[in-house]
Amino acid sequence: MMRADPTQAPVRGCTNFKLRQMLRSVARLYDAEIGKAGLKATQYSLLAYVAMLGPIQPVELARNLGMDASTLSRNLRPLIDHGWLVQGPGADARSRLIEITAEGQAKRLEARRHWKRAQAELTEKLGEDRVQALHLLIDEGLERLGPQDAPRAEA
Repeated sequence: MMRADPTQAPVRGCTNFKLRQMLRSVARLYDAEIGKAGLKATQYSLLAYVAMLGPIQPVELARNLGMDASTLSRNLRPLIDHGWLVQGPGADARSRLIEITAEGQAKRLEARRHWKRAQAELTEKLGEDRVQALHLLIDEGLERLGPQDAPRAEA
């Protein structure tokens, strides 16, 4: 495969390792800020997705998040236990729907303020041009990697 710019040096190092390293750094920043609302960043994302897509079947929520059902169940449990989400009956006896509660909406809005601060801090540290380029690269990469990857939406 030909490089787009032949003057560029060849890729060195493991892309997976580099992505995970950056993801851990970004996750620490978001977790520290969103933690001030009593949530992990992943919990905030779940609340945001259920608010945006709900009421929604767990299988559909898992598909949208790109996670398997057992991981989703483990991640939903604390949110249900706190009363921020409810799991109720669906269209038939075998289906269930996940829905955000009024308390969950309030928690999501509280956490959103912290999420915005984390977004702003990341943009300040990397620069707006780099963040825009990173988003573009991520979106293009996800598109090229195929349909097995979850659709993207803003939290």
